[in-house]
Amino acid sequence: MNEEVDIYQHLKMRLISNGFDHGAKVRAEELRKDYGCSASTVREVLFRLSSVGLVDFQEQKGFRVPKRSPQKLIELTHIRVLLEGEGTAMSIRNGGVDWEARLTAAHHKLSHIEKRIHATDDPSELIEIWFASEKEFHQTLISACGSDTLKQMHGRIYAQFRQQLMVADRRFEFISENIRHHADILEAALSGDEQQTKQKIHDHLKRHLTGKTMGD
Repeated sequence: MNEEVDIYQHLKMRLISNGFDHGAKVRAEELRKDYGCSASTVREVLFRLSSVGLVDFQEQKGFRVPKRSPQKLIELTHIRVLLEGEGTAMSIRNGGVDWEARLTAAHHKLSHIEKRIHATDDPSELIEIWFASEKEFHQTLISACGSDTLKQMHGRIYAQFRQQLMVADRRFEFISENIRHHADILEAALSGDEQQTKQKIHDHLKRHLTGKTMGD
């Protein structure tokens, strides 16, 4: 079971961070060599990934990485804004000093990485840590909401959202905006203003509601 969990987590990261091209076929026979396991183990992992929307499966055609879709990005962004806004508002009510401290720490790490990316011409070595730190900050926002269902739904939507943007994200075209937006979200959350926090989350994500930010 541990082997399958490890393969699941690693393959999930590859699927949302440009490890495969959009629309590419994902072959269990080839992946089993990468992971040193049986093809049946890989297929089981791929079926699990298909259940959370990161792989498409069709009988007789096998598994494929979802194609980029402006409409899908718009829908994912809308749902993410709703879940993240409400989850953060609930965290503001329930989280207390411990949540505030964790959120501040997560933002400090993310801000440091984003400022380094902004200052360099080649951010390639920072891409992986940015993916992890950006996810940590947004998950910490909702971490004290008290609803496992909300957090699970947000996790699925967040992963599919990142997958749609996995090419565009690596260019960091909006990094200066990200730095400001993340700081604004933190300030609003720490102030305890639920409506202002929801607005700042919406402001951070609204550019994706056009469906035009996924790149070429």
